[in-house]
Amino acid sequence: MEKKTFGFAMCGSFCTFRRVIDEMRNIAEKGYPLLPVMSFNAASMDTRFGRADDFIGEVESICHKKVINSIQGAEPIGPRNSVDLMIVAPCTGNTLGKLANGITDTPVTMAVKSCLRIGLPVVIAPATNDALAASARNIGGLLNTKNIYFVPMEQDNPKSKPFSLISDFSLILPSAFAALDGKQLQPLIRSEAGK
Repeated sequence: MEKKTFGFAMCGSFCTFRRVIDEMRNIAEKGYPLLPVMSFNAASMDTRFGRADDFIGEVESICHKKVINSIQGAEPIGPRNSVDLMIVAPCTGNTLGKLANGITDTPVTMAVKSCLRIGLPVVIAPATNDALAASARNIGGLLNTKNIYFVPMEQDNPKSKPFSLISDFSLILPSAFAALDGKQLQPLIRSEAGK
């Protein structure tokens, strides 16, 4: 496939940052240009999983571009045709809710809106503890939204977190290829036995 440019928007599921950034690096090493976007929380919060400035530095080093971390910076992504597709990984339940309800108040939600308004595909990689509870209706609504696709998900710990789903981040690139063809990568919900 010709080397498409991907937007890569990160939300504040901090416990998944290492896996997501490793996959971002893998995609960049395959020669795909990446435009990084971070939510306000992802770009500003230090947590037990790492310092925000360290994550920003690593992402900028991988992408060879400054992180877009403002609504004003994200708004022209679509109209300027800066990307061929927008990836949101990790996507929190909070952002799923905003996207499902048309709320545009973060750099990530603006980046998505900016792409959708010109018909570009958006690939969402959820990582949320309430995917099978409060966020389930938002996921269902987004599944029925034109140009939105999901990275396949699985229950990460069904016994102690029965409502949690996390995307298989290693499937971000195959999901992007499928989305560029107007298809949802299947199966969408996977289990260890289904791998």
